[in-house]
Amino acid sequence: MSGNGRQRAQHLTPEERAALGKRARAAVPRSSHAEWSPAPDRLDPVQVLEEQAASRVPELLPIRNGRMLVSPFTFYRGAAAIMAADLAPTPRSGITTQVCGDAHLSNFGLFGTPERELAFDINDFDETLPGPWEWDVKRLVASLVIAGRNNGFGEKDRGEIARAAVDRYRTAMWEYAAMGNLEVWYAKLAVQDGLPELRSVLDAKALKSAEKIVEKAKTRDSLQAFEKLTHVVDGERRIISQPPLIVPIEELMSPADAARFSEAYHELLRTYRRTLLGDRRHLLEDFRFAHIARKVVGVGSVGSRAWIILMLGRDGGDPLFLQAKEAQASVLEPYVGKSRYTNAGQRVVEGQRLMQAASDIFLGWERAEGPDGISRDFYIRQLRDWKGSWPPEGMTTGAMSVYGQICGQALARAHARSGDRIAIASYLGKSDSFARAIAVFAERYADQNERDFTALQAAADEHRIPVESGV
Repeated sequence: MSGNGRQRAQHLTPEERAALGKRARAAVPRSSHAEWSPAPDRLDPVQVLEEQAASRVPELLPIRNGRMLVSPFTFYRGAAAIMAADLAPTPRSGITTQVCGDAHLSNFGLFGTPERELAFDINDFDETLPGPWEWDVKRLVASLVIAGRNNGFGEKDRGEIARAAVDRYRTAMWEYAAMGNLEVWYAKLAVQDGLPELRSVLDAKALKSAEKIVEKAKTRDSLQAFEKLTHVVDGERRIISQPPLIVPIEELMSPADAARFSEAYHELLRTYRRTLLGDRRHLLEDFRFAHIARKVVGVGSVGSRAWIILMLGRDGGDPLFLQAKEAQASVLEPYVGKSRYTNAGQRVVEGQRLMQAASDIFLGWERAEGPDGISRDFYIRQLRDWKGSWPPEGMTTGAMSVYGQICGQALARAHARSGDRIAIASYLGKSDSFARAIAVFAERYADQNERDFTALQAAADEHRIPVESGV
């Protein structure tokens, strides 16, 4: 397979696919993935972030910088563009999959499937694109090491956590390589199936935290958002103003402009329906547009345009919250080629559908013109649908090891759906050689991440960048 088209010229036998992996291993030894040193012409990390900021909402950039300056781990969460440039010259096996592009451990979590099961999977695809599967593994494992440092874990514990995550990726890939195509496609990580395993390896405190996260996730839906984020104004439900994080449209512009903007997004909802399945279009048509507000999301995404849209169904107590989030070119594109999709929102949606075991029933895309007259791409999904995650700051070494292994399995399943799982498994082999190499890489890259974090701190101290803390 090659480029962004994912086209196989022929259907190879399992033996031929395994041979591809072995040839790739001979050409690019697994031990070579331990390599990391900054390139002599490496870009200033602050400059990379400033270039990203050029297309974002200026008044929100101090929030992004403030969030990235909380710790080296929060910096890493917002530094996908920096790492993409750093990964470009590193060894590649030559085996391509659909990659997440930002597979750090906080971009995995719980969500509700259309069948109303609670599943665990990757949950952020803003940077997704066909590319080297190793890059996702490296970003995930480096995030575990950086989070471990943030929690005060020793080097030995961090190494064990890193190697365990990669080894679970490897063993899971072998399991998927032995499955039939449909079996792989239907595979998912159902939370109820994984709880017995958690109970067997977590201590009582960590297990209680995990169970609490699971129960809380089931309460996070449109109705919970409705009760928390809206109130009644002149007999109509409206989104509550919580500046700067949530700002209703009428507070951002004049009444006339706000009316035009609301109608433009009402039209966006009408036209984005064509990207949904027919039954889901029918369901969405039973809801009416009620209100819209700008919302600040995430760490790396702060400053990109994101809107929450309140829809109402059978009556004023039957809500649906949608989120329309701006999609730009993936940070991977300069290094692996442009997306085959002209709409960046479609790039995100198609990548998510390919990698996730089950996706939001309202996941779709559209292009819309903003109040500044510029057309931008968006993807649309539910604001909350049983979403939950385990903050790494609260993890013990045992909990982070278990969590990292679950993330490794979820990542392997996503790559197995979109790439040549037999070739990847053959490349990884049966030893821990790849795991040991990635653990070394992760420690080296964590050092680089700390140097980059220090550079951002210096830029803030020198007033080169604006910063708003605690938001």
